[in-house]
Amino acid sequence: MRKTLRRSCDACAKSKLSCDLRTPQCSRCIKRKSACVYANQPLTSSLTGGTATSSPRTSPEVDGAAVRLSTNPMTLFNNPGIQSFDPFDSYPQTRLPRVHVQRLIQHFLSNIAFQYYPLDLNITSNPFVVSWWPLALADPALFHVSLQTASLDIELRARRGFTNSEVLMVDSVSLVRQRIEDPVLAFQDETMDSVVTLAAIEFGKGNMAVSKMHIDGVKSMVQMRGGMQQVKRTTPLTARMVSWVSLIVMQSPQFPTQKDSGVGDGIAPISQWHEAATSLRDPVPPPLDNLDLDPAIGEILFRLRNLFHEPRRFDLSNTDLHDLTCFVLHRLLLWSPQSTHRDISPAPAISECVRYAVALYMLIIHGPTYFSHARLQYNTTLQLRAHLEGSLASLLLSYGSLALWLLSVGMVASDGTPECHWFTTQAGTAISSFVSIWLKTQQAEYLFRQRWEEVWAITAA
Repeated sequence: MRKTLRRSCDACAKSKLSCDLRTPQCSRCIKRKSACVYANQPLTSSLTGGTATSSPRTSPEVDGAAVRLSTNPMTLFNNPGIQSFDPFDSYPQTRLPRVHVQRLIQHFLSNIAFQYYPLDLNITSNPFVVSWWPLALADPALFHVSLQTASLDIELRARRGFTNSEVLMVDSVSLVRQRIEDPVLAFQDETMDSVVTLAAIEFGKGNMAVSKMHIDGVKSMVQMRGGMQQVKRTTPLTARMVSWVSLIVMQSPQFPTQKDSGVGDGIAPISQWHEAATSLRDPVPPPLDNLDLDPAIGEILFRLRNLFHEPRRFDLSNTDLHDLTCFVLHRLLLWSPQSTHRDISPAPAISECVRYAVALYMLIIHGPTYFSHARLQYNTTLQLRAHLEGSLASLLLSYGSLALWLLSVGMVASDGTPECHWFTTQAGTAISSFVSIWLKTQQAEYLFRQRWEEVWAITAA
């Protein structure tokens, strides 16, 4: 009979460190050039033989979710997140039974991490698996907060109350308060990640006052740390989490953006943003060439056109798109009109329409990450409609194609809301206003549709 259930090697167990269970020697013993002795056969050896597909500690439901995220059947046992899952209680202790903690750990790694960051569905590179989770394993506050998100997800689906979540929330708040009161721990990544996540949880519950309090605390910590630039240089994931969640939770920017010259401690643009300033090879087509926009809005619009006009040249990765979206949204929503146009000019209204439409377009192509931005998108859609209602007629007369683009963005952004009917109706009216002679017959409709499909195919190539 075995004397112990331990599978880690003697050296790792004695040092209370996680063991990767490699044979004949684990990585730590190879590095230390020491003997590697296992009390029991490592679990990985039985898995590499091809007869077993999952660990007894892993439910089929979790295994299936993780395997679907990768074509490599051994991903579960090679990625940093799973290797960091120590089944021998070396992770921070909680008041929950061990079996519940293990289930929450598995649910976080195979489910919650990809809800937080769906831009990367590879379990070996998703930042919440490879960057966030190792921090959580070493910090009781962030560990409790991470389990809290997983627990809420499970209990919401089960609809049987929030017993475990309430226990985790009480302990999470207590542990986070201890970190904040410590002048050294208060400005660490684990603290900021914990506070931002708690704010998002309360935001999901509708507790806006509590969410605002948490975000204000993070804002103060960022400022004390030296600004968003300092945070981004040390922890890109923390910077993305802080800037994105603060925007979604508060429905307005909480941090300034860095100037194009590179001056400031605000949110910095991606490198392609600077390249897009002078990279356009083709002349700007009408009506963009004579739009009387506020210079700040015009600069954003033209740079984005340059970036999206040559996607192969700039090669925006998912992470680049996220950072670009976050930067543009903060810059657009922090913008205040500086125009000197007279009130009778439509220019201020056009700038406002373009401002909100570009913000909506970035939210649309980006998609939700970390937490849903539906509320921010809907509020921005209301702003777009309000400014379009007073200027749509003049826009259609002078800038017809731009007006159609604005309405198109509004239709997509308002899908499933009461505003969608207004945008759809206005788009239909706008289309009909461009046609002076049109008889709707089956033959003619087919011919015109066929030609326009060819046009779309050419422009999309």
